[in-house]
Amino acid sequence: MCLFTVIGWSQNNSQKKDTVKTEVVEIETKYNPKIADAKKIKQQPKVSILKGSKRKTLKYNIFSVPVASTFTPKTGVVKGIDVGVKERLYNNFLALGYGNYNSPYAEFYMHHNTRFSNSFGLHLKYNASLENIGGTALNSGFSDTYSKIFYRQEERFFDWKVSLSAQRSEFNWYGLPAINFSQFVIDRIEEQQQYNQFNLQGEVNFVDSKLDHVHADIQYFNDQFGSSELFGTGLANFKFPVDFLVRNYNELEVLTGLDYLIGGFDQSYSGSNTQKYQFLNLHAKPSYQFMLGNASFQLGTKIFLALDIENDLQHFLIYPDVRFQFPLVKDALSIYGGATGDLHTNTYQNFASENPFVSPTLFMTQTNEQLNLFGGISALVTNRISFHFKASRKTEEDRALFVRNNSKSDGLTVIQNNATLQGYEFGNSFGVTYDDVTTTSFLAELEFEASKKLAINGNIRYSIFETTRAAEAWNLAPFEAAIFAKYKNNQWYASASLNFMGVRKDALYSNTFPSSIVGTQTINGFLDANLNGGYHFNDKFTVFLKINNFINGSFQQYTNFNVQGFQATAGLSYKFDF
Repeated sequence: MCLFTVIGWSQNNSQKKDTVKTEVVEIETKYNPKIADAKKIKQQPKVSILKGSKRKTLKYNIFSVPVASTFTPKTGVVKGIDVGVKERLYNNFLALGYGNYNSPYAEFYMHHNTRFSNSFGLHLKYNASLENIGGTALNSGFSDTYSKIFYRQEERFFDWKVSLSAQRSEFNWYGLPAINFSQFVIDRIEEQQQYNQFNLQGEVNFVDSKLDHVHADIQYFNDQFGSSELFGTGLANFKFPVDFLVRNYNELEVLTGLDYLIGGFDQSYSGSNTQKYQFLNLHAKPSYQFMLGNASFQLGTKIFLALDIENDLQHFLIYPDVRFQFPLVKDALSIYGGATGDLHTNTYQNFASENPFVSPTLFMTQTNEQLNLFGGISALVTNRISFHFKASRKTEEDRALFVRNNSKSDGLTVIQNNATLQGYEFGNSFGVTYDDVTTTSFLAELEFEASKKLAINGNIRYSIFETTRAAEAWNLAPFEAAIFAKYKNNQWYASASLNFMGVRKDALYSNTFPSSIVGTQTINGFLDANLNGGYHFNDKFTVFLKINNFINGSFQQYTNFNVQGFQATAGLSYKFDF
């Protein structure tokens, strides 16, 4: 049964009723989709990452706080591994020694660090041999005194270092030629030469900067005959990102620099006039390194603006600087090669360091290394044997060659042109001549690590010199070889070296100066054996022994300059901390 209840009411309304009714209108149509209307999904969509959402470099600071630990390590877990005894390192040491030929030796080094990220140090060294070599009529001793002080500071965004060094060396022109000099002449030869060198260096290394580092070097060099030179070098190394060109990029490195050299000699060997020189070089060396597969490449160039100010000459030079390395067998066998060149500034200081018996009458110019082609192979035969072979062909314009000066004395007089001869004018000094030389060279090196305590390595070099104007490549040895061995345990250490130099050629003159070269003088090859060893009493005290020319060989370092025989120097060194 259903029950309905109806309730109704009525109201009088004088307003007019709205006759518009609200209705829903439905429109129907057919949908015929097309393929072009479909939105396709890409299998490899390209996702654009905003710069603000890129991964940022994590920067953090560690604040170490000591925490008491109750952990006790369990002993006896790892056995049978000989890690050796860790050597304690000291910041300072003092060494004193003495040897035959009246040879005192002293060296002191001090290095100190502070808690404010800076350090400073001092290095002093003295070495001499004051006794004459047997069979020499003139004084053949030498002495060398060296000192250096430096300071280094670490800042937040860079660190810098400055150093100052001074060196004084005394040598003698004792190598008289095969002329029958009278005792009257020998007693009046003043054969001593003294070199003085001062060097101021500074460098700044930046962190996270396009300017990577800056280096400046100022050297002053003189002797007791009025010769002097000033050589300044400034370098700035830049690194620029090239991510707008390639992905996974390396930085483009650009080394820029300036070299300035000024100097002179009070006399030439002919005694006619003074010798002055002045050079200014501006250079830029851009290079870029990248990987292509397993091979590594370097593409670069060297650009020079060279000014010979004294002779009013300018040169604009461009050299290649291209290198590659390709592994044939990973971590075992690789080949490499390249082509490069350079401009070398010759200095009186460099010549005197290589050959202290040069005369203070040199003509100075720069050496243009036009092209150097090289290639080689490196191999790891076993875990303990490695091998390296390199071949190169280098073309040089104005390469410096040492040649013996002709004597101005016939052995009976010390006066020429109403002037007393200098100590280097008796055929006992060397001059420098320049020639265009092409050098083809082959180098082989072998290294054998017999154990963790013993290592042996050796090398052989053979060179072919092609000169343009000179009759020979004066004082250059076509064949050179060397063998080195090192041994060290907890208390003993020892090293040995065998050096062999082949036959060299020097000039032979027809008469006293001035005269022309009529032939060559052969300088025999030699074998030089050296030993060095010591015993550590403890971490601080060590006794050492150095032996040079162990086989007591009689040979010439340069033409007519005989070397000392068996030389032994023994001493004691002490390491300590303040």
